[in-house]
Amino acid sequence: MTTTMGTTSVVVRLKLSLLRNGLRQSAGRRAAFAASAVVALLFALLQLLGLLALRGHAHAEAVAVPGTAVLALGWAVMPLFFPGGDETLDPTRLVMLPLRPGPLVRALLAASLVGIGPLFTLLVLAGCALSVAHGTAGYVAAVIAVALALLVCVALARAVAAANVRLLTSRKGRDLAVLSGLVIAVGAQLVNFGAQHLGSAGLGQLRPVADVLAWVPPASAVGAVRSASEGSYGVAGGQLLLSLAALALLVALWARSLNRLMTAPDGSTLQDPDAGAGDRASSGGLGRLLPGGRTGTVMERTLRYIWRDPKTKSAWVTSLAIGLIVPVLNAVQGTGSVYFACFAAGMLGIQMYNQFGQDTSAFWMVAMTISSPRDAYAELRGRALALLVITLPYAVLVTVLTTALLGAWDRLPEVLGLSLALLGAMLATGAWTSAGFPYSIPQEGHKNVAPGQVGLAWISVFGGMVASALLCSPVIAATIWLNVSPGGDAWTWVLLPLGAAYGAGITLGGLKLAAPRTAARLPEILTAVSKG
Repeated sequence: MTTTMGTTSVVVRLKLSLLRNGLRQSAGRRAAFAASAVVALLFALLQLLGLLALRGHAHAEAVAVPGTAVLALGWAVMPLFFPGGDETLDPTRLVMLPLRPGPLVRALLAASLVGIGPLFTLLVLAGCALSVAHGTAGYVAAVIAVALALLVCVALARAVAAANVRLLTSRKGRDLAVLSGLVIAVGAQLVNFGAQHLGSAGLGQLRPVADVLAWVPPASAVGAVRSASEGSYGVAGGQLLLSLAALALLVALWARSLNRLMTAPDGSTLQDPDAGAGDRASSGGLGRLLPGGRTGTVMERTLRYIWRDPKTKSAWVTSLAIGLIVPVLNAVQGTGSVYFACFAAGMLGIQMYNQFGQDTSAFWMVAMTISSPRDAYAELRGRALALLVITLPYAVLVTVLTTALLGAWDRLPEVLGLSLALLGAMLATGAWTSAGFPYSIPQEGHKNVAPGQVGLAWISVFGGMVASALLCSPVIAATIWLNVSPGGDAWTWVLLPLGAAYGAGITLGGLKLAAPRTAARLPEILTAVSKG
């Protein structure tokens, strides 16, 4: 026991020293920490007051129980999105110390309770528990529930971090950090939509969810407070036992991960004899699905960039998410138009812009293989086809889903034709602006444009979007004419083949026009994309 307490004391003091030394580095860091602490604590106090105001409300449990579950979810994903936020989340820093997993788990659990995050969670959990507590038994259960729920949240974060520590320190972990902003943005949209729905339907809509989550740890601990307040002591005891069992399970999994990390070699430093064969097999499998020659090679390279490069992947996932969220959420709310489905094609068409800038300084290897407009055309065609592999089925899917949600099946041909025409126009203008207005994308940080090239980026993207709208004007005019002319509704189906043919033709025309320009401007393109 003395050894355990000594280890816990040392680790807690180590956490405090890390915080103190970090703040000593600069005045700006101290100011940022103080500002974030004040904002977080003020928000937590407001949440606490708001939850206390729900005392006696018929639907207080419908807010308190799901709120606890959301807190736990936040603790679970925090280590994945912000692996650098707490240096003590990485247990591999302690592998050289003569520590057993058991005492180390208890010491790290105590150290995890130090910080703004645990204090914020404590205040919100206190508000959740007190909002449903009544009577002596309820308040006693509330004290136990808050402590138990806080420990479960912290243990969950530590278990997730320990189980994924190799991932968090690898390239895939950096990919997760790049994508964290997207997840937060998408989550904010979903929360906004949910809040609007609750504002119109009332908190009673959460009652079924709360009834289920009242038996899911750690929300079951807050559910036990309500049960104890109503005199259901057996039910309350069972709900508290569920949270206690979850805590024990998380601690056991955490200890097991620590034991593996501190005794097993790092697999990233070991050579896998089958790794090369696997890569070759994977490449061969992908290659068999693509055309032969340079076109297939360019398509495979482009698709691999989309999957492996963090910046490119982030841009694609953002476009895919927003292209779906905007039309679908508006359709679900009943405020959208079926033409919002074209938003998906527009968002994905932007990925054709600045094609060479996405290669950064590696573009010189591509430039060495382009010696004529014919080579440039093959390069641009392969990149456009790679984008179509994703964008074409996605645009069709979003269009069908939007029309289904709005019940406007008669509009499907014209909307899909417009989407295909818009996609073709953006591929054409994207190929042209990639050669005419290339700019560099920094690989480090969150900036998408190198300093001094912001003007080029604006001209490339927004100028290309305006040009795409102008190029689509014939199909837009045909759509308007058929919708306003008498008897034109019977012929709107023609817009689907018309839009598809127009989009394909304008794409080929744009690639043909951009190829000579690309071949002639290779030195300028290489200089522009290599900056930063």
